[in-house]
Amino acid sequence: MPVTATSGTTRTLRSPQPPDSLKSAQGVDYTHMRDLLAAGKWKEADQETRKVMLKAARRENEGWFTVESIENFPCDDLRTIDQLWVKYSQGHFGFSVQKKIWLEVGGEYGKVDYDTECKLGDRVGWRKGGSGEKEAWLQSVDLTFNKQAPIGHLPRVFVWWWGGWGVGSSLASRAVSCNL
Repeated sequence: MPVTATSGTTRTLRSPQPPDSLKSAQGVDYTHMRDLLAAGKWKEADQETRKVMLKAARRENEGWFTVESIENFPCDDLRTIDQLWVKYSQGHFGFSVQKKIWLEVGGEYGKVDYDTECKLGDRVGWRKGGSGEKEAWLQSVDLTFNKQAPIGHLPRVFVWWWGGWGVGSSLASRAVSCNL
């Protein structure tokens, strides 16, 4: 780092942080989500993430995701969202973080299964109680919206599949195909 002397004082000049890439294949504005993340407003950022993802998937009217809408989710948008979460949480949160855990618990690209979903949920703190219990999934209000949460805890996006709600396998699989 360059050091400059002025009027008998020494100060360190820091290189400015590179600007965040807010690239979107669908024209989605990620500024508000970025600002929430930069301020450490994890709950609001999680809610905003869902909104911008619905917009990027062109599912705003439905208000929910299908496995197909996640499988076709634009990689540019998923990458932007992930990079913002990873940057502002210092690697604690993000889809790439969840992808890594999903692979560690046996997730396979292109395969969505409830057993792996439960293992992911157990590792990232989305479930309570014993494995395999359907009612063990936490509601959004019960999540931990601070960095004391388990690694990969946020963001959490529900996907409709197999007649029920899933939370991670489809997104983790898409993170693999988008090379996050």
